[in-house]
Amino acid sequence: MELEVLLFVAGGLMMGLGAVGAAIGVGVLGGKFLEGVARQPELLPMLRTQLFIVLGLVDAVPMIAVGIGLYVIFAV
Repeated sequence: MELEVLLFVAGGLMMGLGAVGAAIGVGVLGGKFLEGVARQPELLPMLRTQLFIVLGLVDAVPMIAVGIGLYVIFAV
């Protein structure tokens, strides 16, 4: 295969697998959040704050992967 084709495949895999991993992480995180709130409803404000902080961190990973993937596809 040519190098260009491999770069397209690598960029696509980086973007796709990053998105799949983040989707799984957000799903698990949301499920654990609901379990925690169901057990102790009085902790909802603290748990919600922590949920949004961690969601932001989890969502940052695929955004970085998309940026690097697009760089690999178009700039290299």
